[in-house]
Amino acid sequence: MAWVRSWSVALVLLCISLSYLVNAADDKNESVGASFIFGDSLVDAGNNNYLPTLSKANIPPNGIDFKASGGQPTGRYTNGRTIGDIVGEELGVPNYAVPYLAPNSTGKAILYGVNYASGGGGIMNATGRIFVNRLGLDIQIDFFNNTRKQFDKLLGPSKAKDYITRRSIFSITIGANDFLNNYLLPVLSIGARISESPDGFIDDMINHLRDQLTRLYQLDARKFVIGNVGPIGCIPYQKTINQLNENECVDLANKLALQYNGRLKDLLTELNGKLPGAKFVHANVYDLVMELITNYEKYGFTTSSKACCGNGGQFAGIIPCGPTSSMCKDRDKHVFWDPYHPSEAANLIIARQLLDGSTKYVSPVNLKQLRNL
Repeated sequence: MAWVRSWSVALVLLCISLSYLVNAADDKNESVGASFIFGDSLVDAGNNNYLPTLSKANIPPNGIDFKASGGQPTGRYTNGRTIGDIVGEELGVPNYAVPYLAPNSTGKAILYGVNYASGGGGIMNATGRIFVNRLGLDIQIDFFNNTRKQFDKLLGPSKAKDYITRRSIFSITIGANDFLNNYLLPVLSIGARISESPDGFIDDMINHLRDQLTRLYQLDARKFVIGNVGPIGCIPYQKTINQLNENECVDLANKLALQYNGRLKDLLTELNGKLPGAKFVHANVYDLVMELITNYEKYGFTTSSKACCGNGGQFAGIIPCGPTSSMCKDRDKHVFWDPYHPSEAANLIIARQLLDGSTKYVSPVNLKQLRNL
C-alpha cells in the first residue's frame, strides 16, 4: 500500500503546484494592468460593428495586415493595428483591449482592458450625426462606469481600485470629428457656424472635455494620455475635395486644429495641478503626423498624400475603403491607408514615438515612463 500513499502524495503535490502556477499567472496578469481606450475611428477596434451606423470598417480589405485575425476585417479603420493596439502591446498588455460592445467583453477578458472608441464619435454629442449612430465620449464614459462596477465584482473593491489607479492607462484620442463631422460639415453645421465663432466652438469642446476627464478621474482613472488633433487639413479626403496639389493642405481645418490643440495643452496643465495623484500626458499627434507628411521619404514612404485604399480624384480620397476600392500593393509605403486614417506603418512610427519619445512629441513623460510611475 506504500505505493498508493506515495501516489496520493504526488497527486496532492501536483495539484498544489498547478494551483500555484495558475495563481501566479493571474497575479502576473494583474500586475500588468489594463489599457482603457476612448476615442474615434483612429482607435476603434470594432465597436461600430455592433451599431446600426454608416461608419463601419468590418469590410475587406480593412484589416488585411492584421495578424491576429488572419487578415480578416475586425472593424479597425486601417490595414493592420491601430496606435492603441501597438501601445498596449509594447507596454506588455498580453491581449488587445476588447471592444466594449463585443459579446466577449465580460469576465476576466476585461482585466487586459476595454476599448470604447467609436468611428464618428466626438467630444460634443452632436458630432457624427451624419453617420446616424456612433458613441460620443459621454456615452463611452457611461460604459466605463459599467466596467468599473464589473472590476469591483471581479477583484473586490480595494484590489479593483488599486488595479485601476496604479496599474492602468487611460488613452483618449478624440476631437478630429468635432471639426470634420460637425463644425466644418457643410450640411449639418451651417447653423452652428453662423451662430458660433471658432473660439466659441473650441471653448465648448474644452469645457466639455474638462468635465469628461474629471468624471473619469472620479471613477479612479489616474494615468491619462490625451492625443491632440492631427493635421486634418492634410488628409487625402480634404486634399481631394478641395482640389489641392500634393504638398498643399486645407488652411482653415489645420488652423482650427492648432487653435484647439493650444487650448488642450493648457487644459492638461490645469488638470495636472488640480486633480491630486493624476498624471495627464499630452501626445502631440499633430506634429508627429505633420513630420511624417512633410518628410515621408525619410521614413521609407513613397507618398503622404494618396490613400492606399479608396477611390475618387488623384489622391483616392473621396470614397472610403471597401471591397470595390482600388488598393495599392505597397501598403507599408503609404502614410495613409484610406481617405482619413493612417496605415499600420504610420501608426507604428507614431506609437513608438509616444512610447519612447522626447518631450517634443509626448510630455511631461513618455508612455513607458507613465506606466512605471
